[in-house]
Amino acid sequence: MNTTMKKTLAGLSAIALSLSLSACGGSGDTGTPAATTTAAGAEEQVTHETTTAATVEKNTETIKEEDQAAIDSAASKLRDIELENKEIKWLCHWDLNPDTTGKSIPVPLAMFQSKYGGSIKWYPTTWDSRYSDLSTYVLGGEGVDFFQRDESSLPKGIVSGMFEPIDDYIDIDSELYDDVRAAMDIYSFKGKHYAFVNGVTADAAVIYSAQTIDENGLDDPWELYQEGNWNWDTFTAMLEEFCDADAEMYGLDGWWSERPLYLSAGMPAVSSVDGKLKVNLMDPTLEKAQNWMYSLYTKGLVFDKSLFDWSPQVHYMGEGKELFFICGTWTLMSDPSTWECAIPPEDARWVPVPCPADAEEIYQAASAGGYCLCKGAANPLGVAVYVECELASANDEETKAINEQKQRDDFQWTDILIEQLAEINKRAQEHPIMEMADGVSSDLSSLLTYADTEGIKASMHGTDWATTRETYNDTVVMLVDEFNEQLAAVE
Repeated sequence: MNTTMKKTLAGLSAIALSLSLSACGGSGDTGTPAATTTAAGAEEQVTHETTTAATVEKNTETIKEEDQAAIDSAASKLRDIELENKEIKWLCHWDLNPDTTGKSIPVPLAMFQSKYGGSIKWYPTTWDSRYSDLSTYVLGGEGVDFFQRDESSLPKGIVSGMFEPIDDYIDIDSELYDDVRAAMDIYSFKGKHYAFVNGVTADAAVIYSAQTIDENGLDDPWELYQEGNWNWDTFTAMLEEFCDADAEMYGLDGWWSERPLYLSAGMPAVSSVDGKLKVNLMDPTLEKAQNWMYSLYTKGLVFDKSLFDWSPQVHYMGEGKELFFICGTWTLMSDPSTWECAIPPEDARWVPVPCPADAEEIYQAASAGGYCLCKGAANPLGVAVYVECELASANDEETKAINEQKQRDDFQWTDILIEQLAEINKRAQEHPIMEMADGVSSDLSSLLTYADTEGIKASMHGTDWATTRETYNDTVVMLVDEFNEQLAAVE
């Protein structure tokens, strides 16, 4: 299983990109780069596309006419300026414009068109060729404006000369940026911001079945969280009480548990501090997290995929045979018949990833959707106001209400699921924690984060942290020091 695989979310709703768009690794168009464009002008009824992570199928949904007032309300939050250049150029493996099958435009784009007369010109690429195409366009002076920010974009895109700072085109103190400011600060180098963030969400959540909790007489994790008692200790105790391999009762399953678990302590392996990168492999906070993860393995609380041809069996959750599944919240953003965990919608629950019992803050691994401004961009101001269209639609209470109704209609979510997700994402917005190793170099990523059972994931697979740290620390420090020197030399 390639853990670098990303599931594309074309958005739970294009009304609010608060769920942030995620890259779809290994997918995308296969043609050579070519530019396409859309005509300006919003339609009365606006539709959007939803790409569910489980099915990767597109569906057309219509925004009701009576909801147009909410959209207009969101647009009123935008700055009043006239764009001299009304076209922005977008390089990506997916298009921000609607396709050619008659679908109407996403709401942020409709706002961009109606407020500023703007349009987006799409430069198609593929996931695998996106960076080589970016280099071709930048060096060729094409004036491509923006590019999807992902884990490997920053800060190495600064050193390679692919991206520019954005501060001259935004007012980061504006209330539009309240929910994303902390995440944008993480991508601040040499005193300048390099990421347009359009939304911050939790990178993962703990999924569980209310029925399984009830049938086994366990405390409900959400109630523990509300009481301030949801932490590593209670999480571990529940797994210990539930797990019985002889009775086919399993604990923590899935592919994506390691990163959100160690980041819940608040310390990445490589962090961004005062505009530089810092290696934390010797940090006691990270050591504490890794030792706890190792204890989950040694106690038999982590599902042993080797017994099942190295494959998760997350469908056991629907049978009451597994307790927890840590994964991106996209897992439940589809028709319930496609949910990998097979939990009925009325029983599905999620809760933040637990933190240490003595933690001063509730840290959550965060995912920041958004864009980078390309070097030599022809219309950086146009990109800035387009992003603010996305933020305005995401921050408006009326459009949030529309979004929640779509969650009920499209995914059969209960009110408790909606409430829980809002709280989980709020925690990620308040104290976003991001692993920066992937944004340094492919060498560092391959060494530290890429492999399923090695590097900083090894503790969950039977290698104690002291051994891992001794194996990797000197090399990681060398690679990061070299990178910081390169970053300092950028003018």
